Amino acid sequence: MHIRGTFCALALAFATAASAAAPMAKSSAPGFFRMMLGDFEVTAISDGTVDLPVDELLNEPKPETQRALARQFLKVPVETSVNAYLVNTGSKLVLIDAGAGGLFGPTLGNLVANIKAAGYQPEQVDEIYITHMHPDHVGGLSTDGKANFPNAVVRADQHDADFWLSADNLAKADKDSKGFFQGAQASLAPYVQAGKFQAFDGDTDLVPGVRVHASHGHTKGHTTYFVESRGQKLALWGDLMHVAAVQFPKPSVTIKFDTDNKAAAAQRKAAYADAAKNGYWVGAAHLAFPGIGHLTAQGNGYAFIPVNYTVARGK
Repeated sequence: MHIRGTFCALALAFATAASAAAPMAKSSAPGFFRMMLGDFEVTAISDGTVDLPVDELLNEPKPETQRALARQFLKVPVETSVNAYLVNTGSKLVLIDAGAGGLFGPTLGNLVANIKAAGYQPEQVDEIYITHMHPDHVGGLSTDGKANFPNAVVRADQHDADFWLSADNLAKADKDSKGFFQGAQASLAPYVQAGKFQAFDGDTDLVPGVRVHASHGHTKGHTTYFVESRGQKLALWGDLMHVAAVQFPKPSVTIKFDTDNKAAAAQRKAAYADAAKNGYWVGAAHLAFPGIGHLTAQGNGYAFIPVNYTVARGK
C-alpha cells in the first residue's frame, strides 16, 4: 500500500507540473547585429518585419514565384525584413535608411528602440543617408512632426528629393500613390524646416569611408552606399532587390514598386556581378535580418551566403 500510495503521489505531482508549464512566448527579438568592417563598426538594426504578397508584387508569373519560394521553404505572404544600418566610423555615427516608423503598420517601427538596445541614442546620430524615399525607408525619421534624430543631417539624391517632396507631384498622384508622397513629405519635414536636409547629385564622398553610388531605377534617385575601411568593403543596396528566393537565381525579375523596371533590373544585374566578382560584403533592406552577406555566382544566377554570426570582438 505504501508503494502504491507513493506512485499515485508522484503521478499527481507530474500531472500538476505538466499543467503548470511555462506559456509559449511566441515572439523573438533580433533587434540588432554588430560586426566590424576594418576600423568601422557596422550595426544592422531591425525595424521589424511585414508580410508581403510577393507573388502579386513581382513581375513574374505567380506559379514561378511560388515554386521559387517553395525551394527556399517559403510561401506567400513572405515575412519580409526591413533593415537599416548604423555605421560608426570613429568620428561620425551614420544611419543608412530609417525604417517605416508608423507608416507601414504595427509590425514595423522598431528602429529607435533597437538603436537604443544596441547601445546608442538617437541624439548621437550625426548623419542619415536615405537610399530612396519610399515610406519604409523614411518613416522612422520623425514622429508626430518632430525629428527622431534632432542632431542629424539627412541626405538623399536630388532626383528623389525633387520627385517625392514636390507638392505638385503629390497633387497629381493617383489614389494609390498619394500615401508615398505624403509619407515622404511628413517624414522629412522637420529636417527640411530646420535646414538639416541636404541633397546630393551623382557619385560623391559624404564622410570619409562612405561613398554614394547612383543606382537609379527603383526610384528616380535610388542610391547605393559603399562603406569601406582598411580594404574591407560593404555595399548597402537599399531596394536594389526585394525577394532573395526569386531575384538571386533570376536577377531579371522586377517588382511593381519600381519606377523604371528596365533600369532597376540593369542596376541589380550590375551590382550582383560586381559583388560576386570582387567578394565584398553586401547588405540590403529586405534580405532576412541582418541582411548582410556575400554573393557567389551560381549557374545563370547567384547565391547569397549570409554573414556568419559574430559577437564583433574586433579584429
